[in-house]
Amino acid sequence: MRKVYLILIVAFQLSSFAQNKEVLYNFTAIPQSSLVNPGADVSYKFYFGVPLLSGVYANLGSSSFSAYDLFANNGVDFNDKVRNVINNSSAKDKTQVNQQLELFSGGFRVGGKDSQSYISFGAYQEFDFLMYVPKDLAILALDGNRDYIGKSFNLADLNVRAEVLSVFHVGFHKKLNDKLVLGGRAKLYSSGANATSTKNSGFIYTGQAAGSPNIYNQIIESNLELKTSGIGTFTKDEYEGNIPKDIAHNTFFNGSLGLGIDAGLTYYFKDNLQFTASIVDLGFIRHTKDIETLTYKGTYKYDGVNPSFDPTNKPKNIFDEFEKAIPRDTLYNKYTTWRPTKFYSSMQYSWGESRSDDACNCKGRTVRKYVNAVGGQLFIMSMPVEPFVALTAFYKRSVFDKLDVKATYTIDSYSNKNIGLGLSGTVGKLNMYLLVDNVLEYKDVSKANSIAFQFGFNFVFHDSED
Repeated sequence: MRKVYLILIVAFQLSSFAQNKEVLYNFTAIPQSSLVNPGADVSYKFYFGVPLLSGVYANLGSSSFSAYDLFANNGVDFNDKVRNVINNSSAKDKTQVNQQLELFSGGFRVGGKDSQSYISFGAYQEFDFLMYVPKDLAILALDGNRDYIGKSFNLADLNVRAEVLSVFHVGFHKKLNDKLVLGGRAKLYSSGANATSTKNSGFIYTGQAAGSPNIYNQIIESNLELKTSGIGTFTKDEYEGNIPKDIAHNTFFNGSLGLGIDAGLTYYFKDNLQFTASIVDLGFIRHTKDIETLTYKGTYKYDGVNPSFDPTNKPKNIFDEFEKAIPRDTLYNKYTTWRPTKFYSSMQYSWGESRSDDACNCKGRTVRKYVNAVGGQLFIMSMPVEPFVALTAFYKRSVFDKLDVKATYTIDSYSNKNIGLGLSGTVGKLNMYLLVDNVLEYKDVSKANSIAFQFGFNFVFHDSED
Protein backbone atom coordinates (compact mmCIF):
# COMPACT_ATOMS: atom_id res chain seq x y z
CA MET A 1 0.00 0.00 0.00
CA ARG A 2 2.86 2.39 0.71
CA LYS A 3 4.02 1.90 -2.87
CA VAL A 4 0.56 2.82 -4.20
CA TYR A 5 0.57 6.00 -2.12
CA LEU A 6 4.08 6.81 -3.33
CA ILE A 7 3.08 6.53 -6.98
CA LEU A 8 0.17 8.89 -6.38
CA ILE A 9 2.47 11.37 -4.61
CA VAL A 10 4.85 11.30 -7.57
CA ALA A 11 1.93 11.86 -9.94
CA PHE A 12 0.51 14.92 -8.21
CA GLN A 13 3.67 16.55 -6.84
CA LEU A 14 5.68 16.51 -10.04
CA SER A 15 2.97 17.19 -12.59
CA SER A 16 2.48 21.02 -12.70
CA PHE A 17 -2.24 14.50 -20.95
CA ALA A 18 -2.91 12.24 -24.85
CA GLN A 19 0.27 14.01 -25.85
CA ASN A 20 -1.06 15.40 -29.11
CA LYS A 21 0.53 18.82 -29.73
CA GLU A 22 -1.76 19.67 -32.62
CA VAL A 23 -1.35 23.45 -32.32
CA LEU A 24 2.46 23.27 -32.21
CA TYR A 25 2.77 20.77 -35.05
CA ASN A 26 4.02 22.47 -38.25
CA PHE A 27 3.64 25.89 -36.61
CA THR A 28 7.08 26.72 -37.97
CA ALA A 29 7.13 30.27 -36.64
CA ILE A 30 8.09 28.52 -33.37
CA PRO A 31 11.52 26.78 -33.21
CA GLN A 32 10.04 24.09 -30.91
CA SER A 33 7.95 22.80 -33.82
CA SER A 34 11.03 20.77 -34.80
CA LEU A 35 10.55 18.73 -31.61
CA VAL A 36 7.38 17.20 -33.07
CA ASN A 37 8.78 17.06 -36.60
CA PRO A 38 12.59 17.12 -36.97
CA GLY A 39 11.97 17.54 -40.69
CA ALA A 40 9.95 20.76 -40.27
CA ASP A 41 10.82 23.46 -42.79
CA VAL A 42 12.35 25.97 -40.37
CA SER A 43 15.41 28.17 -40.94
CA TYR A 44 17.52 30.55 -38.90
CA LYS A 45 21.13 31.52 -38.39
CA PHE A 46 20.93 30.31 -34.80
CA TYR A 47 18.53 30.39 -31.88
CA PHE A 48 18.50 29.55 -28.20
CA GLY A 49 15.69 29.16 -25.74
CA VAL A 50 15.39 31.03 -22.45
CA PRO A 51 16.46 28.36 -19.88
CA LEU A 52 13.45 26.77 -18.13
CA LEU A 53 11.09 29.07 -20.06
CA SER A 54 11.53 28.04 -23.69
CA GLY A 55 8.96 25.26 -23.47
CA VAL A 56 6.50 24.79 -20.59
CA TYR A 57 3.79 22.24 -21.39
CA ALA A 58 1.02 20.51 -19.43
CA ASN A 59 -1.88 18.32 -20.54
CA LEU A 60 -4.62 16.69 -18.47
CA GLY A 61 -7.27 14.46 -20.00
CA SER A 62 -9.98 11.99 -19.07
CA SER A 63 -12.17 10.31 -21.66
CA SER A 64 -15.08 9.42 -19.35
CA PHE A 65 -15.42 11.98 -16.55
CA SER A 66 -14.45 15.47 -15.41
CA ALA A 67 -13.58 16.94 -12.02
CA TYR A 68 -17.13 18.33 -11.85
CA ASP A 69 -18.58 14.82 -12.03
CA LEU A 70 -16.77 13.91 -8.80
CA PHE A 71 -16.54 17.15 -6.81
CA ALA A 72 -19.58 19.24 -7.78
CA ASN A 73 -21.39 20.74 -4.77
CA ASN A 74 -24.79 19.46 -5.87
CA GLY A 75 -25.95 17.48 -2.85
CA VAL A 76 -25.11 14.08 -4.36
CA ASP A 77 -23.17 11.73 -2.07
CA PHE A 78 -19.55 11.29 -3.17
CA ASN A 79 -19.86 7.49 -3.22
CA ASP A 80 -22.82 7.82 -5.57
CA LYS A 81 -20.80 10.14 -7.80
CA VAL A 82 -17.99 7.58 -7.98
CA ARG A 83 -20.52 4.85 -8.73
CA ASN A 84 -22.07 6.91 -11.53
CA VAL A 85 -18.65 7.59 -13.05
CA ILE A 86 -17.76 3.90 -12.97
CA ASN A 87 -21.11 2.81 -14.42
CA ASN A 88 -20.76 5.31 -17.28
CA SER A 89 -17.18 4.25 -18.08
CA SER A 90 -15.69 1.35 -19.97
CA ALA A 91 -12.41 -0.49 -19.54
CA LYS A 92 -11.11 1.45 -22.57
CA ASP A 93 -11.66 4.84 -20.93
CA LYS A 94 -8.52 6.42 -19.60
CA THR A 95 -7.04 9.25 -17.58
CA GLN A 96 -3.76 10.80 -18.69
CA VAL A 97 -1.40 13.47 -17.42
CA ASN A 98 1.62 14.67 -19.35
CA GLN A 99 3.95 17.50 -18.34
CA GLN A 100 7.14 18.71 -19.99
CA LEU A 101 9.63 21.37 -18.99
CA GLU A 102 12.35 22.33 -21.46
CA LEU A 103 15.58 22.91 -19.53
CA PHE A 104 17.58 24.39 -22.39
CA SER A 105 17.47 24.33 -26.19
CA GLY A 106 19.23 25.79 -29.16
CA GLY A 107 20.13 25.35 -32.80
CA PHE A 108 22.42 26.73 -35.47
CA ARG A 109 23.11 26.51 -39.17
CA VAL A 110 26.16 24.56 -40.33
CA GLY A 111 28.01 24.74 -43.65
CA GLY A 112 28.10 28.45 -44.37
CA LYS A 113 25.69 31.28 -45.06
CA ASP A 114 24.00 29.61 -48.03
CA SER A 115 23.67 26.25 -46.32
CA GLN A 116 20.28 24.74 -45.56
CA SER A 117 21.59 22.33 -42.91
CA TYR A 118 20.85 22.84 -39.22
CA ILE A 119 21.75 21.23 -35.91
CA SER A 120 19.50 21.52 -32.86
CA PHE A 121 19.96 20.29 -29.31
CA GLY A 122 18.43 20.49 -25.86
CA ALA A 123 17.12 18.73 -22.79
CA TYR A 124 13.73 18.50 -21.13
CA GLN A 125 12.11 16.86 -18.13
CA GLU A 126 8.90 14.89 -18.63
CA PHE A 127 6.26 13.32 -16.41
CA ASP A 128 3.84 10.81 -17.93
CA PHE A 129 0.87 9.10 -16.24
CA LEU A 130 -1.72 6.81 -17.83
CA MET A 131 -4.44 4.80 -16.13
CA TYR A 132 -7.34 2.96 -17.71
CA VAL A 133 -10.57 2.80 -15.72
CA PRO A 134 -10.50 -0.57 -13.88
CA LYS A 135 -14.28 -0.91 -14.24
CA ASP A 136 -14.74 -4.52 -13.11
CA LEU A 137 -12.47 -4.12 -10.10
CA ALA A 138 -14.13 -0.81 -9.16
CA ILE A 139 -17.60 -2.39 -9.27
CA LEU A 140 -16.37 -5.25 -7.10
CA ALA A 141 -14.83 -2.82 -4.60
CA LEU A 142 -17.91 -0.58 -4.46
CA ASP A 143 -20.74 -3.15 -4.54
CA GLY A 144 -19.18 -6.50 -3.72
CA ASN A 145 -20.20 -9.67 -5.52
CA ARG A 146 -23.63 -10.26 -3.91
CA ASP A 147 -25.54 -8.93 -6.90
CA TYR A 148 -23.10 -10.35 -9.44
CA ILE A 149 -23.34 -14.10 -8.92
CA GLY A 150 -22.23 -15.77 -12.13
CA LYS A 151 -20.27 -12.74 -13.37
CA SER A 152 -16.55 -12.94 -14.12
CA PHE A 153 -14.63 -9.80 -13.07
CA ASN A 154 -11.73 -9.16 -15.42
CA LEU A 155 -8.38 -8.45 -13.72
CA ALA A 156 -6.94 -7.24 -17.04
CA ASP A 157 -8.81 -3.98 -16.39
CA LEU A 158 -5.92 -3.05 -14.07
CA ASN A 159 -3.74 -1.08 -16.48
CA VAL A 160 -1.51 1.78 -15.29
CA ARG A 161 1.90 3.31 -15.94
CA ALA A 162 3.74 6.36 -14.59
CA GLU A 163 7.22 7.74 -15.20
CA VAL A 164 9.46 10.70 -14.47
CA LEU A 165 12.37 11.07 -16.87
CA SER A 166 14.77 13.48 -18.52
CA VAL A 167 15.58 13.56 -22.23
CA PHE A 168 18.79 14.84 -23.83
CA HIS A 169 18.63 15.19 -27.61
CA VAL A 170 20.49 16.36 -30.69
CA GLY A 171 18.97 16.70 -34.14
CA PHE A 172 19.92 17.46 -37.73
CA HIS A 173 17.74 18.59 -40.60
CA LYS A 174 18.56 19.61 -44.14
CA LYS A 175 16.60 21.15 -46.97
CA LEU A 176 17.74 18.99 -49.88
CA ASN A 177 16.00 21.06 -52.56
CA ASP A 178 12.94 23.25 -53.07
CA LYS A 179 10.64 20.29 -52.53
CA LEU A 180 12.10 18.13 -49.76
CA VAL A 181 13.28 18.64 -46.17
CA LEU A 182 14.53 15.67 -44.11
CA GLY A 183 15.42 15.55 -40.42
CA GLY A 184 16.25 13.22 -37.56
CA ARG A 185 16.90 13.38 -33.85
CA ALA A 186 18.72 11.09 -31.41
CA LYS A 187 17.59 10.92 -27.77
CA LEU A 188 19.08 9.71 -24.53
CA TYR A 189 16.46 8.92 -21.87
CA SER A 190 17.15 8.85 -18.13
CA SER A 191 14.30 7.46 -16.02
CA GLY A 192 14.21 8.60 -12.41
CA ALA A 193 11.09 6.66 -11.38
CA ASN A 194 8.88 4.21 -13.23
CA ALA A 195 5.84 2.10 -12.33
CA THR A 196 4.32 -0.17 -14.95
CA SER A 197 1.42 -2.62 -14.67
CA THR A 198 0.06 -3.15 -18.17
CA LYS A 199 0.08 -6.88 -18.92
CA ASN A 200 -2.26 -8.25 -16.28
CA SER A 201 -4.76 -11.05 -16.74
CA GLY A 202 -7.07 -13.23 -14.71
CA PHE A 203 -10.57 -13.11 -13.25
CA ILE A 204 -12.66 -13.32 -10.10
CA TYR A 205 -15.76 -15.49 -10.35
CA THR A 206 -18.43 -16.38 -7.81
CA GLY A 207 -21.04 -19.01 -8.62
CA GLN A 208 -23.92 -20.55 -6.69
CA ALA A 209 -24.68 -24.24 -6.44
CA ALA A 210 -28.04 -25.19 -7.93
CA GLY A 211 -30.65 -25.85 -5.26
CA SER A 212 -28.30 -24.71 -2.46
CA PRO A 213 -28.67 -20.95 -2.02
CA ASN A 214 -26.02 -20.76 0.72
CA ILE A 215 -23.36 -22.81 -1.06
CA TYR A 216 -20.99 -20.91 -3.31
CA ASN A 217 -18.00 -21.69 -5.46
CA GLN A 218 -15.40 -19.00 -5.99
CA ILE A 219 -12.48 -19.01 -8.41
CA ILE A 220 -9.71 -16.41 -8.53
CA GLU A 221 -7.26 -16.73 -11.39
CA SER A 222 -4.57 -14.09 -10.89
CA ASN A 223 -1.69 -13.02 -13.08
CA LEU A 224 -0.94 -9.55 -11.69
CA GLU A 225 2.41 -7.79 -11.96
CA LEU A 226 3.72 -4.36 -10.97
CA LYS A 227 7.19 -3.43 -12.20
CA THR A 228 8.98 -0.49 -10.60
CA SER A 229 12.35 1.21 -10.86
CA GLY A 230 13.68 4.10 -8.82
CA ILE A 231 10.91 3.67 -6.24
CA GLY A 232 11.76 0.69 -4.02
CA THR A 233 14.19 2.64 -1.83
CA PHE A 234 11.48 5.10 -0.81
CA THR A 235 9.15 2.37 0.46
CA LYS A 236 11.59 1.05 3.03
CA ASP A 237 10.92 1.82 6.68
CA GLU A 238 14.47 3.10 7.16
CA TYR A 239 14.18 5.71 4.37
CA GLU A 240 14.41 9.24 5.77
CA GLY A 241 15.11 11.34 2.67
CA ASN A 242 13.06 13.75 0.59
CA ILE A 243 11.17 11.89 -2.15
CA PRO A 244 10.78 14.69 -4.76
CA LYS A 245 14.40 15.79 -4.29
CA ASP A 246 15.77 12.26 -4.56
CA ILE A 247 13.65 11.43 -7.60
CA ALA A 248 14.89 14.62 -9.29
CA HIS A 249 18.49 13.59 -8.54
CA ASN A 250 17.87 10.13 -10.00
CA THR A 251 16.17 11.59 -13.06
CA PHE A 252 19.14 13.70 -14.11
CA PHE A 253 22.16 11.94 -12.66
CA ASN A 254 21.43 8.35 -11.69
CA GLY A 255 18.51 7.06 -13.75
CA SER A 256 17.92 3.97 -15.83
CA LEU A 257 19.00 4.75 -19.39
CA GLY A 258 17.42 4.31 -22.78
CA LEU A 259 17.72 5.39 -26.41
CA GLY A 260 15.27 6.77 -28.93
CA ILE A 261 14.98 8.48 -32.30
CA ASP A 262 12.69 10.95 -34.07
CA ALA A 263 12.42 11.30 -37.83
CA GLY A 264 10.43 13.56 -40.11
CA LEU A 265 10.04 15.17 -43.49
CA THR A 266 8.38 18.01 -45.34
CA TYR A 267 7.53 17.64 -49.03
CA TYR A 268 6.08 20.25 -51.43
CA PHE A 269 3.94 18.87 -54.27
CA LYS A 270 3.61 22.51 -55.35
CA ASP A 271 4.78 25.75 -53.81
CA ASN A 272 1.44 26.00 -52.00
CA LEU A 273 0.68 22.31 -51.37
CA GLN A 274 2.68 20.73 -48.58
CA PHE A 275 2.84 17.26 -46.97
CA THR A 276 4.56 16.51 -43.65
CA ALA A 277 5.06 13.39 -41.54
CA SER A 278 7.05 12.49 -38.45
CA ILE A 279 7.55 9.74 -35.91
CA VAL A 280 8.52 10.80 -32.38
CA ASP A 281 9.90 8.82 -29.45
CA LEU A 282 10.59 5.54 -31.17
CA GLY A 283 12.67 4.21 -28.29
CA PHE A 284 13.01 2.25 -25.08
CA ILE A 285 14.35 2.45 -21.54
CA ARG A 286 16.23 -0.42 -19.91
CA HIS A 287 15.39 -0.30 -16.21
CA THR A 288 18.36 -1.38 -14.11
CA LYS A 289 18.38 0.95 -11.06
CA ASP A 290 16.48 0.19 -7.82
CA ILE A 291 14.23 -2.37 -9.54
CA GLU A 292 11.44 -4.42 -7.97
CA THR A 293 8.63 -6.49 -9.47
CA LEU A 294 5.66 -7.43 -7.29
CA THR A 295 3.61 -10.40 -8.51
CA TYR A 296 0.38 -12.07 -7.45
CA LYS A 297 0.19 -15.22 -9.55
CA GLY A 298 -1.80 -18.36 -8.95
CA THR A 299 -5.27 -19.90 -8.73
CA TYR A 300 -7.56 -20.01 -5.71
CA LYS A 301 -10.71 -22.13 -5.50
CA TYR A 302 -13.26 -22.16 -2.69
CA ASP A 303 -16.43 -24.22 -2.32
CA GLY A 304 -18.80 -23.96 0.62
CA VAL A 305 -20.79 -21.51 2.69
CA ASN A 306 -20.01 -17.88 1.82
CA PRO A 307 -17.65 -16.69 4.58
CA SER A 308 -18.07 -13.32 6.25
CA PHE A 309 -14.95 -11.21 5.85
CA ASP A 310 -15.11 -8.45 8.44
CA PRO A 311 -12.89 -7.18 11.30
CA THR A 312 -14.69 -9.28 13.92
CA ASN A 313 -15.06 -12.43 11.87
CA LYS A 314 -11.83 -13.34 10.15
CA PRO A 315 -11.79 -16.86 8.70
CA LYS A 316 -8.03 -17.29 9.21
CA ASN A 317 -7.85 -20.59 7.38
CA ILE A 318 -9.44 -19.00 4.31
CA PHE A 319 -6.86 -16.20 4.31
CA ASP A 320 -4.04 -18.69 4.76
CA GLU A 321 -5.27 -20.80 1.87
CA PHE A 322 -5.62 -17.72 -0.33
CA GLU A 323 -2.12 -16.48 0.44
CA LYS A 324 -0.72 -19.93 -0.25
CA ALA A 325 -2.60 -20.24 -3.55
CA ILE A 326 -1.78 -16.72 -4.77
CA PRO A 327 1.42 -15.67 -3.01
CA ARG A 328 2.97 -12.23 -3.17
CA ASP A 329 6.47 -12.47 -4.61
CA THR A 330 9.11 -9.79 -5.06
CA LEU A 331 11.55 -10.17 -7.94
CA TYR A 332 14.56 -8.08 -8.84
CA ASN A 333 14.85 -8.61 -12.58
CA LYS A 334 15.79 -5.90 -15.06
CA TYR A 335 13.04 -4.96 -17.49
CA THR A 336 12.47 -2.85 -20.60
CA THR A 337 9.68 -0.36 -21.34
CA TRP A 338 8.91 1.23 -24.68
CA ARG A 339 8.22 4.93 -24.96
CA PRO A 340 4.77 6.02 -26.16
CA THR A 341 5.52 6.43 -29.86
CA LYS A 342 3.77 9.28 -31.69
CA PHE A 343 3.04 9.61 -35.40
CA TYR A 344 2.04 12.91 -37.03
CA SER A 345 1.17 13.80 -40.60
CA SER A 346 -0.47 16.77 -42.34
CA MET A 347 -1.55 18.21 -45.63
CA GLN A 348 -1.54 21.99 -46.05
CA TYR A 349 -2.82 24.27 -48.80
CA SER A 350 -1.60 27.88 -48.80
CA TRP A 351 -2.77 31.00 -50.62
CA GLY A 352 -2.54 34.77 -50.60
CA GLU A 353 0.87 36.08 -51.58
CA SER A 354 2.62 38.11 -48.92
CA ARG A 355 3.31 41.74 -49.77
CA SER A 356 6.45 41.71 -47.60
CA ASP A 357 9.80 41.34 -49.28
CA ASP A 358 11.55 40.42 -46.02
CA ALA A 359 13.39 37.15 -45.83
CA CYS A 360 12.21 34.35 -43.60
CA ASN A 361 12.18 34.85 -39.82
CA CYS A 362 11.93 31.17 -38.95
CA LYS A 363 8.61 30.67 -40.71
CA GLY A 364 9.70 27.71 -42.69
CA ARG A 365 10.55 29.05 -46.20
CA THR A 366 13.43 31.01 -47.66
CA VAL A 367 10.90 33.72 -48.54
CA ARG A 368 7.49 33.84 -46.95
CA LYS A 369 5.21 33.57 -49.93
CA TYR A 370 1.73 32.97 -48.51
CA VAL A 371 -0.13 34.48 -45.58
CA ASN A 372 -2.98 31.93 -45.31
CA ALA A 373 -2.98 28.17 -44.94
CA VAL A 374 -5.58 25.48 -44.23
CA GLY A 375 -5.24 21.75 -43.87
CA GLY A 376 -5.67 18.62 -41.83
CA GLN A 377 -3.52 16.66 -39.40
CA LEU A 378 -3.49 13.06 -38.20
CA PHE A 379 -2.08 11.98 -34.85
CA ILE A 380 -1.62 8.39 -33.61
CA MET A 381 0.03 7.35 -30.34
CA SER A 382 0.77 3.84 -29.12
CA MET A 383 -1.02 2.75 -25.93
CA PRO A 384 -1.37 -0.52 -24.00
CA VAL A 385 -5.01 -1.25 -24.98
CA GLU A 386 -5.50 0.48 -28.32
CA PRO A 387 -3.86 3.38 -30.18
CA PHE A 388 -4.95 6.94 -29.46
CA VAL A 389 -6.10 8.66 -32.66
CA ALA A 390 -6.93 12.32 -33.27
CA LEU A 391 -7.97 14.25 -36.38
CA THR A 392 -7.38 18.00 -36.65
CA ALA A 393 -8.43 20.70 -39.09
CA PHE A 394 -6.46 23.95 -38.91
CA TYR A 395 -6.15 27.46 -40.26
CA LYS A 396 -2.93 29.52 -40.09
CA ARG A 397 -2.39 33.16 -40.89
CA SER A 398 0.48 35.63 -40.80
CA VAL A 399 -1.31 38.68 -39.40
CA PHE A 400 1.73 40.93 -39.52
CA ASP A 401 5.32 40.43 -40.57
CA LYS A 402 6.23 38.95 -37.17
CA LEU A 403 2.88 37.84 -35.79
CA ASP A 404 1.39 34.44 -36.65
CA VAL A 405 -1.76 32.68 -35.44
CA LYS A 406 -3.07 29.15 -35.77
CA ALA A 407 -6.55 27.83 -34.98
CA THR A 408 -7.36 24.12 -34.73
CA TYR A 409 -10.43 21.93 -34.39
CA THR A 410 -9.68 18.44 -33.06
CA ILE A 411 -11.77 15.30 -32.66
CA ASP A 412 -10.47 12.55 -30.37
CA SER A 413 -11.66 10.23 -27.59
CA TYR A 414 -11.66 13.10 -25.09
CA SER A 415 -13.74 15.62 -26.99
CA ASN A 416 -15.46 16.34 -30.30
CA LYS A 417 -15.38 20.10 -29.80
CA ASN A 418 -11.73 20.81 -29.02
CA ILE A 419 -10.85 24.22 -30.42
CA GLY A 420 -7.23 25.26 -30.02
CA LEU A 421 -5.53 28.60 -30.56
CA GLY A 422 -1.86 29.45 -31.00
CA LEU A 423 -0.06 32.78 -31.14
CA SER A 424 3.58 33.42 -32.01
CA GLY A 425 5.12 36.89 -32.10
CA THR A 426 8.64 38.29 -32.39
CA VAL A 427 9.87 41.55 -30.91
CA GLY A 428 13.42 42.25 -32.00
CA LYS A 429 15.14 38.90 -31.53
CA LEU A 430 12.74 37.64 -28.84
CA ASN A 431 10.18 35.08 -30.01
CA MET A 432 7.21 34.50 -27.68
CA TYR A 433 4.45 31.96 -28.11
CA LEU A 434 1.32 30.70 -26.35
CA LEU A 435 -0.66 27.61 -27.36
CA VAL A 436 -3.95 26.57 -25.75
CA ASP A 437 -6.29 23.61 -26.35
CA ASN A 438 -10.00 23.35 -25.60
CA VAL A 439 -10.48 27.09 -25.23
CA LEU A 440 -14.26 26.70 -24.93
CA GLU A 441 -13.79 24.80 -21.66
CA TYR A 442 -11.89 27.60 -19.90
CA LYS A 443 -15.16 29.21 -18.83
CA ASP A 444 -15.42 26.27 -16.35
CA VAL A 445 -12.34 24.04 -16.42
CA SER A 446 -13.88 21.70 -13.81
CA LYS A 447 -16.21 20.38 -16.53
CA ALA A 448 -13.46 19.90 -19.12
CA ASN A 449 -12.39 16.41 -20.17
CA SER A 450 -9.11 17.71 -21.59
CA ILE A 451 -7.00 20.81 -21.01
CA ALA A 452 -3.57 21.59 -22.47
CA PHE A 453 -1.34 24.63 -22.79
CA GLN A 454 2.21 25.49 -23.78
CA PHE A 455 4.22 28.70 -23.75
CA GLY A 456 7.83 29.70 -24.24
CA PHE A 457 10.46 32.32 -25.07
CA ASN A 458 13.30 32.04 -27.57
CA PHE A 459 15.92 34.32 -29.09
CA VAL A 460 16.08 33.84 -32.87
CA PHE A 461 18.84 35.31 -35.03
CA HIS A 462 19.05 35.62 -38.82
CA ASP A 463 21.71 36.90 -41.15
CA SER A 464 22.48 40.60 -40.70
CA GLU A 465 20.89 41.62 -43.99
CA ASP A 466 17.64 39.96 -42.90
